[in-house]
Amino acid sequence: MGSGKNSSTAARKARIEEMRRAEQARERRNRALVVAAAVVVVAGLVVGGVALVDSRSDSGTKSTKGTKGSTASGDAKNSGDSGHFTTGKDGVRTWSGKLSRTHVTTSVSYPMHPPVGGNHNPVWLDCNGDVYAKPVRDENAVHALEHGAVWVTYTDKAAKADVDALAAKVKKTPYSLMSPYANQAAPLILSAWGHQVTVKSASDPEVAKFFATYVQGQQTPEPGASCTGGVMK
Repeated sequence: MGSGKNSSTAARKARIEEMRRAEQARERRNRALVVAAAVVVVAGLVVGGVALVDSRSDSGTKSTKGTKGSTASGDAKNSGDSGHFTTGKDGVRTWSGKLSRTHVTTSVSYPMHPPVGGNHNPVWLDCNGDVYAKPVRDENAVHALEHGAVWVTYTDKAAKADVDALAAKVKKTPYSLMSPYANQAAPLILSAWGHQVTVKSASDPEVAKFFATYVQGQQTPEPGASCTGGVMK
């Protein structure tokens, strides 16, 4: 009898151990299946997400091509400006509409020349009475205007005496700069953020008036911001 009981107990233990091993094996298989399923789901989400981003990117590029006055992420060629100039009795042209202020790192196509605002480079052009002998980048000069600078520009049709006299004035005036600018409608133009005037000569009364009004004037989006430490000659 004792021998039979011992044999039965041993057999039961063996069956229990076998069942335990089978259950453990089943659990391992289930875990492996769960992990595999999760990998498949994650991979699907990643692929779907990339496709969605690409789709939105393509859609955004197509929708903003050739569209003035709209601002889209990645569309650095767009100035973000909308509106037009209105001319006052004193001859000063004021931009009526929107002048965007987004920082971009590539070229910007402005609706006015020289530009008086819009999306611009993150680095400003030094404007602490700086006179540049060669053309400067619009995108950096616009940032200087945002800091409250007046920008004097001239073409090769401007009289040398006027260019020299204006250069002397700029050198004495913090928050001003000067550079040649071929693509403008008149030989001598003064620009500030949102404002612009054509002057006949360096002795035109509008020169002193424009400087007095717009050097760190009320139009300045960032009054007191630096005019040094940016892009230099």
